[in-house]
Amino acid sequence: MHLDVLDLRTFYYRTQLGRGAQEAIRQQVTALWPSAKGQTVAGFGFAVPLLRPYLADARRVTALMPGPQGVMPWPADKDNVSVLCEETQWPVETDSLDKLVVMHGLETSEHPIALLDECYRALAPEGRALFIVPNRAGLWARRDGTPFGFGRPYSLGQLEGQLKAIGLPPSRHVAALYQPPRATPFWRKTGHMWEKLGRRVSNRFAGGVLMVEVRKQVPAPPRAGLSEAMRRPLRVLDGLKQPGPKPV
Repeated sequence: MHLDVLDLRTFYYRTQLGRGAQEAIRQQVTALWPSAKGQTVAGFGFAVPLLRPYLADARRVTALMPGPQGVMPWPADKDNVSVLCEETQWPVETDSLDKLVVMHGLETSEHPIALLDECYRALAPEGRALFIVPNRAGLWARRDGTPFGFGRPYSLGQLEGQLKAIGLPPSRHVAALYQPPRATPFWRKTGHMWEKLGRRVSNRFAGGVLMVEVRKQVPAPPRAGLSEAMRRPLRVLDGLKQPGPKPV
């Protein structure tokens, strides 16, 4: 179940804990993708805290927000680029996105495979996507007071296996949110220190979120069992006797 857009906005823009989380994750995103000059960029779920660095130079930036979550106008100081959409039917042309960021979208989706199929459809050949999900082994997934405590947390192996099966093979991964999910002054003041220390020690286990970058594989790999299912579609009358000639 998706979180409400008002709760997400409040967390990221009106709380110290949320602003600290936004900064820590965005630093990792811009380290992976320092520029998107002339490219088409989109975010799905609630990815707007991470899209602002690309507004100036990207050819187009679009914030896709799923219906169950709701939508808000963004950015506040520029023309609106956010749009409400169906979770698995985006108003985006096929093979059109150079970069895609998914945050608070995959782990809360009721149809994760169909959502990943839509990501694959929208990405351009060799286009890149960044999936950001709660880390099953991290502290943030165990705290209901943050958006990372909702939905299905992932291990790195689970996320990479799911992406690879869709035709989005992982190219690299990092983590973020090494600081504890605490709003007390001590933890907020030392947040930068914990992020730097965490990146040196571990990029997999200690972080509150996992971030996996993928590149679109063309053609997509075959799905196990799909061809057999197509050769033997379900019939309503399977198991019933076939009608024969009427006895005389």
